[in-house]
Amino acid sequence: MWESARGQSFFITGGTGFFGLWLLESFAHANDQLQLGMRATILTRDPARLAITIPHLFARQDLRWLAGDVRSFRFPPGNFTHVVHAATAASAQLNETNPREMLDVIVAGTHRVLDFADQAGTSKLLLTSSGAIYGRQPADLIRVPEDYAGAPDPLLPGSAYGLGKRVAEHLCAVRCPQFGCEAKIARGFAFVGPHLPLDAHFAIGNFIRDALQGRSIRVNGDGTPRRSYLYAADLAIWLWTILFQGTSNRAYNVGSADDVSIAELAETVRQTLGGPGPVEISSSAVPGRAVSRYIPSLERAAVDLGLQARVPLTEAIRRTAQWHQTPFAV
Repeated sequence: MWESARGQSFFITGGTGFFGLWLLESFAHANDQLQLGMRATILTRDPARLAITIPHLFARQDLRWLAGDVRSFRFPPGNFTHVVHAATAASAQLNETNPREMLDVIVAGTHRVLDFADQAGTSKLLLTSSGAIYGRQPADLIRVPEDYAGAPDPLLPGSAYGLGKRVAEHLCAVRCPQFGCEAKIARGFAFVGPHLPLDAHFAIGNFIRDALQGRSIRVNGDGTPRRSYLYAADLAIWLWTILFQGTSNRAYNVGSADDVSIAELAETVRQTLGGPGPVEISSSAVPGRAVSRYIPSLERAAVDLGLQARVPLTEAIRRTAQWHQTPFAV
C-alpha cells in the first residue's frame, strides 16, 4: 500500500504523542526499506526538545519540524497529498479541570487543519478519533460497533474529549468533500507499547511501572472494569491502512477485541514481568453493579481492510517493559 505514496508529501499533527511517534517510526522505516522518497512535515510545539528526546528521528532529512499550536500554526508552503491529524491533548486531568480548553484544542485545531488541507491540495486525510465518542458503553453490549448510536452526556463537563472528537469527525465529513479530499476516521481505544508513559492515567502503564520498580502492583478501584489493549506496532499498521485504503467518510474502530478485567490485567503484568504478589486491589466490587466496558467491535476493520491484531498481550507487555529499560533499543 506504500507504493501509492512514493514521492509524496505528508503533514502530521500530534507527531510527538504516542500515536504520532509510532506513525513517524513506521514512516521512516517504510521510507528506508522501500526507498520511497516520501517527505513529512510534523507540527510540534517544541521542536528543540525533540533533539534530546528522539534524536534518531529529529536528525532525519525526510522529516521536517514546524513549531506551532494546532489552532494557529502557520501553513507551510507547497502541496501535501496526505494529512494525518493526530493532535489531541490526551490528558484526563485537562478534560476534568479545563474542559473548555480540551474542547477548543480539538475543535479549533480540526478547523485549522482542514483549512490547511484545503489550501495544500490534500487528497487523503486521517483523523485519529476515539472510542470516547460512543459515551458510556452499556454493560450488556460486549463490543461496541461503529454504528452504535450512543454519545457522551453533553451536560457533563468531563464529556469534552468525547464530544470534541464527535464534532471533529463531523467537520471532516462535511468539509473534506468540498475540496475533493477523502476523510478517513480511526476511533482508537486502548493501547500499549514503547513510548507509552508509565506515569499518566493509563492503568497498564502504571502496572508496568510498578513491576519494573519491584513494587507490588496496585489497582485503584475494584478491578472489575474490562478493557482491551492493542500493541503499538499493530496500531501503526492499522492507522496507515485506514489512511491509504479505508473508505472515505467511514469510521473504523481501532483496538483489540480480547478483553480483560483490570484485575486480570494487573495479574498478567505481574506474571509476565515478575515482582512481589499478590496484586493489591484497593476496594471490593459492589454486588449487582454493572461492569464498566470499553471494548470495540472490530468486524468492520477485519472485513473491509483485512486488519487483525498480531502481537498478543503478554508479548506487548514484555516489549514495552524492555523498551523502558533500554529506550530505542527494540
